[in-house]
Amino acid sequence: MDKEYIKIGFSRDIENHKDRRLFRFLEILPGALSWLTLILVIFLSWQKPVWIAIFIICFDIYWFFRLVILSIYQVNSYKKTKRNFKIDWINKLNQLPNKNWREIYHLIILPTYKEKLEIVRPTFSALINSKYPLDKFIVILAIEERAGEQAQLLAEEIKKEFGDKFFCFLITVHPKDIEGELAGKGSNETWAGRIAKKEIIDPLKIPYENIIVSSFDIDTQAYPYYFACLSYHYLTCDKPFRSSFQPIPLFNNNIWDAPAISRVMAMGSTFWHMTQQERTKELYTYSSHSMSFKAIVEMDFWPVKNVNEDSRIFWQAFLFYDGNYETIPLYYPVSMDANLAETFWQTFKNVFRQQTRWSWGVENLPYYIFGAIKNKTMPLKKKLYHAFNHGEAFWSWATNSILLFFLGWLPVFLGGERFNVTILSYNLPRTTQTIMTVMMFGLILSAFYGLRLLPPLPPKYRRSRYVWMVLQWMLIPIAMIILGAIPALVSQTRLMFGKYMGFWVTVKKRKT
Repeated sequence: MDKEYIKIGFSRDIENHKDRRLFRFLEILPGALSWLTLILVIFLSWQKPVWIAIFIICFDIYWFFRLVILSIYQVNSYKKTKRNFKIDWINKLNQLPNKNWREIYHLIILPTYKEKLEIVRPTFSALINSKYPLDKFIVILAIEERAGEQAQLLAEEIKKEFGDKFFCFLITVHPKDIEGELAGKGSNETWAGRIAKKEIIDPLKIPYENIIVSSFDIDTQAYPYYFACLSYHYLTCDKPFRSSFQPIPLFNNNIWDAPAISRVMAMGSTFWHMTQQERTKELYTYSSHSMSFKAIVEMDFWPVKNVNEDSRIFWQAFLFYDGNYETIPLYYPVSMDANLAETFWQTFKNVFRQQTRWSWGVENLPYYIFGAIKNKTMPLKKKLYHAFNHGEAFWSWATNSILLFFLGWLPVFLGGERFNVTILSYNLPRTTQTIMTVMMFGLILSAFYGLRLLPPLPPKYRRSRYVWMVLQWMLIPIAMIILGAIPALVSQTRLMFGKYMGFWVTVKKRKT
């Protein structure tokens, strides 16, 4: 295959010494920039407090206007999502001229490791409740050999209950310890996709162009019209074979049971992805998403060496197709699990580990920049745009909440007497506090839409639980630092020192 660089995992995979050094430099760069920013702010708060005071005020003002823009995006995205949620998408498909949507098949791959039946069964129940012909579903339950007999028994139980409900149902077993693979979702779904191609799609001669493949986390519950909505966008977009399709993740499966800190992070993720639906140039694939099977085959399936295969597959396609690839927002949700464990502290640790794994998506930055350098066809403007935008996103993730909520006060404490007698010293904390107070009104918007996105209150809870769903947003400043910036710094520091991360499966639990 041409463009072998799209299959690189890390610098250690490169044989050419010059290319390896370049890739290694790019791995060091994100963490180095983040740490340099924080260290410089601390140092200059001592040596040049006036400079940093002016910088902090400008930075706070910048974030104020950015929050306003993101809030507008959030409101617009919410309105479009609510509108799409009420549409009869089958009726929309029937109105399409010169297109037979009934020729479209959905290949749904559901990788699982050690999840219990209480997690897996609702996913399949949601599939059979889809407002789309089930005889167009090819469903793969992709289990891991390393999960042992428990996974085999679960798969057989699911097959017994749901196996005859779809056009095809297949259980695949991903072998353990395949050389050159990282044990994780990407390698499992690649194994499953290849088997589906060999045993189902090719023998039945189903055109790859007529297959949409959805890579779902095992806890993903599709709403009834999801696949009809997806088919409509696939058939009406300009480049169906050069596009991924991204729903909005709602972490509603167990949201009422999860503790406040877990709910805040889960809902915060939902709101961020809602805003991203409005920023189509910066919309990249995340978690459960869909794309053309034709593109997957042409690229030789998913990456098998990386933790974040959900975002890596976008960058792989972007490089493979010379920048002629995009992500289409669906403005339609899927429902997944919020973090929940046996105890609060175990849940807290799981949220931290999950955020660290998500922020490990920084591994895609050196991969993309290296690939953009190697790709001689992609326009330079497009290369630079995505390199800057993607790099800025991870830099912001690791530094901005610390700058906003913590380091903004340093010039007052480290600036010395000469700074503390200035008017700027007197006004800095007051200006910062005023701007931050105004920015906190954004939490009111989050609380409002958070309530509107919730599923019905379970009978076991009193209506007073709604109050806690509002008050939980006061945890945002703490959560953004402890469960946002710090995990991002951990990931970037690990990448900087070559301590590559393995795949950690988020523990999933439901209360009965």
